[in-house]
Amino acid sequence: MDREKLTRDLLFYIRLGEDSSIEFKSVRMEGNSVLDPNKDKMAHEIAAFANGQGGALLIGVDDKSRNVEGLPDDKVTNVEEWLVNISQQSIHPPVNIHTYLLQLPNSEGDLKTVIYVEVPRSIMVHSSAGRYYQRVGSTKQEMKPDVLARLFQQRSQSRLIRFDEVAVPRTSLTDIDTSLKQRFLKAETPERDQLYKLHLTANGDDGEVNLSVTGVLLLTADPSQWLRSAYIQCVAYRGNERYAEHQLDAADYTGPLDQQINGAFDFVRKNMRIEAVKRPGRIDIPQYHLGAIYEAIVNAVAHRDYSITGSKIRVHMFADRIEIFTPGALPNSLTIDGLMENTVTRNETIVNLLSRYYQANPAAGKQALIERRGEGVPTIIGESQKLSLQLPEYRMSSDQELLLTIYAASKEKNGLIDL
Repeated sequence: MDREKLTRDLLFYIRLGEDSSIEFKSVRMEGNSVLDPNKDKMAHEIAAFANGQGGALLIGVDDKSRNVEGLPDDKVTNVEEWLVNISQQSIHPPVNIHTYLLQLPNSEGDLKTVIYVEVPRSIMVHSSAGRYYQRVGSTKQEMKPDVLARLFQQRSQSRLIRFDEVAVPRTSLTDIDTSLKQRFLKAETPERDQLYKLHLTANGDDGEVNLSVTGVLLLTADPSQWLRSAYIQCVAYRGNERYAEHQLDAADYTGPLDQQINGAFDFVRKNMRIEAVKRPGRIDIPQYHLGAIYEAIVNAVAHRDYSITGSKIRVHMFADRIEIFTPGALPNSLTIDGLMENTVTRNETIVNLLSRYYQANPAAGKQALIERRGEGVPTIIGESQKLSLQLPEYRMSSDQELLLTIYAASKEKNGLIDL
């Protein structure tokens, strides 16, 4: 960001006053706590910008007098943390804001520290204190039901438009990692046309070319920069319970989706036990069927609901089982009982590209990353049951999260001995 240009622009806005793109806020403190503005009112302002075309807050400027009051230097960090906490905890789903510290002159020419808060246009619809606000001119207004319904439709949460094809604001072709796009490109067709046809890019509201949700997930080095929860958390525990002091290993896998899948798969391979049976020679028996584990991780990545923020895919290993948590309710009319017989895709574009352009990890015992024959869940169920004598269990751990439990190999069945 060019801070000199931003400073000039802000001084121009201060002279003219607030409009649909900027809001001024003075701050009153008591100790290290912000007394004014009210936390809920600040949440409404941030959510209103995110629900509209985006905008900015200038903290430390009085909205009536337009005087640059600034913030005490020893309180700047407290105010910045307060703003971030509001954006993440008082707004649903959370809004990712960008804060910048600047010094602006007041009417006497003295430099005062202010916080410039950039709120990007969101791909989702946000509520604050149970209400939905939008920016109208220089004020925020609660949205009427018909306006709110249209906004939900436009931003795809009504699912009339595939969420994985929605444009992600603040992205552009320059965010693409060159090494990641080569698999999609053919020499005889213009690059932009190919990316658009494959729904890796999309036209934003401002007419600019953005990456789509799919484009961010497949073509950028760190999708969580824009989709904060788009990564896999892996944890291995010593026993059968989720105790922090019993952690053996832990890792977060970011990066494009294929790297996330392979990272989580390798984590399981590294941390699962290999046991043995003597019949009469030694035969190694894995704790889990690698093909089933791979299918389970691929399914989680391909079918999770990427519109849900604050909830990542979790792969938790215990002595007797693996638990894989996938954000999102079952799509459409699919039920737990129907998982074996039906194939319903939430992210059609993601699944299509993963199946066409990506190879599977050789250790998984398959060719394509996704083979689209409806064999994923049957493989998970059948191969895992052979080893453990227990059916893997699918259940909804909450209204918005699917839990798959795969049980470890049965020592009694296989005559296993620990190595």
